[in-house]
Amino acid sequence: MNERVEKHLSRRERQLMDVLWARGAATAKEVQDALPDPPSYSAVRALLRILEEKGHVRHRRDGARFVYVPTRAREVVARGAVQRLLRTFFGGSTEKAIAALLDASDAELTTEELDRVEELIEAARRKGGRR
Repeated sequence: MNERVEKHLSRRERQLMDVLWARGAATAKEVQDALPDPPSYSAVRALLRILEEKGHVRHRRDGARFVYVPTRAREVVARGAVQRLLRTFFGGSTEKAIAALLDASDAELTTEELDRVEELIEAARRKGGRR
């Protein structure tokens, strides 16, 4: 697969996507204005073009301006990122990833959060899990 068509997002591409997901649609200038430590306008346009090549955004004309909209829901992109994280750092093991999250020194879960995690585990058990 061509490197430019690869689906994952760089840090800066994710920042642009965050703006588009929050707004629903935006011009390159609106995206640039919403970014922390924004790159040049031409860099934002180039990144939007790359995101379009990757299939993450599409554009429509509004007079002389292009308005960009996300084509993939944040949740779909997040799921792919989590799958890459599992493969890269945990050998594909969900158990190891969860253990790392729970062992993280700054992970102070509330009772409610722990109850919700427990519910998710029970739901996975009811689905039969994978063997």
